[in-house]
Amino acid sequence: MFLFGVVNCSPDSLHEGSIVRDPAEARERLAWLAATGAEGVDVGGQASTQFATVEPEAVEWERLEPVLAEAVGSADLVSVDTWRPATARRALELGVTVLNAADGMTAPGIWELAAEFRPLVVLPFLNGPNPREIAPVVGDPIDAMLARFEDRLAEADRWGLRDRCLLDPGTGFGHDGWAWEDRYEYQKHVYSNLDRLRVFERPLYIPLPWKDTAQHWELLDIVLARRPEYGRSHDPDKVRAAEARLAAG
Repeated sequence: MFLFGVVNCSPDSLHEGSIVRDPAEARERLAWLAATGAEGVDVGGQASTQFATVEPEAVEWERLEPVLAEAVGSADLVSVDTWRPATARRALELGVTVLNAADGMTAPGIWELAAEFRPLVVLPFLNGPNPREIAPVVGDPIDAMLARFEDRLAEADRWGLRDRCLLDPGTGFGHDGWAWEDRYEYQKHVYSNLDRLRVFERPLYIPLPWKDTAQHWELLDIVLARRPEYGRSHDPDKVRAAEARLAAG
């Protein structure tokens, strides 16, 4: 699995170890990610949880620019995680090669931008317009994903970009007030049925569980058994160790 290591430029990201505040911390984080098994880097400047403050676009870019400048050229693939087309354009102009489109490629002008630069596009499922406005899924979430991806990939076809899309089941997003036990059951069902998304014949990109609990380790094992092509991790060393353990039987 090609593994993206996470670098967060937002001070209210939930994984404190992934947060960087300046270029020096970014260099340290990037070196650690590379040494522990990450081949790519995913950089975000605006946290998407219900606990995060939504900052103006100028603040998001002020956070991102110096860190992306350190990241570009340091990894095989560098990704920007944003739902703002103007931020995405600046990042692509800087040399970023992957657009982690946190709004599911629904913002006006985002497909035109992707057609101009032709990055890889991480296309997530989310039941709402952006990660801060998500509604609970009614019924089987895989059915909802199949319908959503069919629609989004049809739009990708209009721009000649289907072959650039990676499918993300959106399990890194959550709606307000979602109890962990309910979220755990949801993720377990989704991860156990990832093969149903293979109907689109596009690579899978999974935001990997990172908390140190028995349930999160169980979810990670379920994901790895489905052999997704791409993963996104805050702690690549733990993912690589889990891969080695499963390979050893």
